[in-house]
Amino acid sequence: MKSPVQFYKPLASGAPQPLYELPVRPERMVHFFPPHLEKIRAKAPDMIKQVDVMCGNLEDAIPTDAKEAARAGFIEVATANDFGDTALWIRVNALNSPWFLDDMNDIVKAVGNKVDVIMLPKVEGVWDIHFADQYLALLEAKYEVKKPILLHALLETAQGVMNVEQIAGASPRMHGMSLGPADLAASRGMKTTRVGGGHPFYGVLADPIEGQEERAFSQQDLWHYTVAKMVDACVAHGIRAFYGPFGDLKDESACEAQFRNAFLMGCTGAWSLAPNQIPIAKRVFSPDVNEVLFAKRILDAMPDGTGVAMIDGKMQDDATWKQAKVIVDLARLVAKKDPDLAQAYGF
Repeated sequence: MKSPVQFYKPLASGAPQPLYELPVRPERMVHFFPPHLEKIRAKAPDMIKQVDVMCGNLEDAIPTDAKEAARAGFIEVATANDFGDTALWIRVNALNSPWFLDDMNDIVKAVGNKVDVIMLPKVEGVWDIHFADQYLALLEAKYEVKKPILLHALLETAQGVMNVEQIAGASPRMHGMSLGPADLAASRGMKTTRVGGGHPFYGVLADPIEGQEERAFSQQDLWHYTVAKMVDACVAHGIRAFYGPFGDLKDESACEAQFRNAFLMGCTGAWSLAPNQIPIAKRVFSPDVNEVLFAKRILDAMPDGTGVAMIDGKMQDDATWKQAKVIVDLARLVAKKDPDLAQAYGF
């Protein structure tokens, strides 16, 4: 690993200075769009207004013969639109694919000053981040990019999960990580064809009760361990964790349940693959109004964060003050993007 004195130095002469802190903005939903489709590109101006992050997809779900068209389509969308306070991301093809080098070069050359984050698929270790970091610095210098482009790692293999802590701290470019459940399931040899969410056969059976034939069965979360491990690694390194795709677009209830688990465990946001998942992510990753109002009462009762206060018969102390601050800080951030929520929160 780099020594502290070297960590924040640009990796190429003329590349922009790496960021010491991530930009503060809502990232409740990372909305994916296939840029090779003209009808999707035509909807981009309206979609930009609805989401926190627009992410062009060049990798999985893009046919091999459409890779170059997708790259050109993303550049068209990035060039033609004003994104305002909506972030612009791009998921490039994997580092070991024949398209990666051209993805990086063409995008940085054409729209490097508009792209906020480059998402790297199937990151397995620090070597992947170090390679992309160095190559990106050279491109930024060559094409005179003014602000550093951040990197976002996808956890999609068992080796990547094993190395998650080192990946999180590999570079000052690290923005965060997302769980990629489908590829990870294949890598682990998991016996499921679902993209995210639970499985009806994965659960626990209640102990037998004499005289009763039926035993309660409770479905469990296949991704609990991995999400928790990812969140811990990200938070420890000051970057952000995200739940990835939920593939059953029609099962909105299950999608909301999976997103809510991720939110409660510390994730910043989740991917939306279709328009109907946008309001789900917005609803889940925005703090509940009643929770915010109660958290504000805790902060008001303990202005300096010390001591003890009783609110509605519940004891509040230094630890609950910290919990309340997390909720209120997130609410303030969301309120900047959503006027209706700002009014409901009392900001």
